[in-house]
Amino acid sequence: MTTYYEKIEIVGVSEKSYEDAIQTAVKGAKDKYKELRWFEVIEFRGGISDSGNVQFQVVLKIAVVN
Repeated sequence: MTTYYEKIEIVGVSEKSYEDAIQTAVKGAKDKYKELRWFEVIEFRGGISDSGNVQFQVVLKIAVVN
């Protein structure tokens, strides 16, 4: 049986940490796609609100079985 993968790009967001943002992204992808295999962190970034609150953002590429 031949298997191939598709890579999707997704952004995870958290007000706690980058690690939590990664978990959020993976959980979101798992709800939409059946079989996740691995992820690559492409970018770390963040946002700062006018009140000084920080938002952690992580861009991931996730491989899914197709």
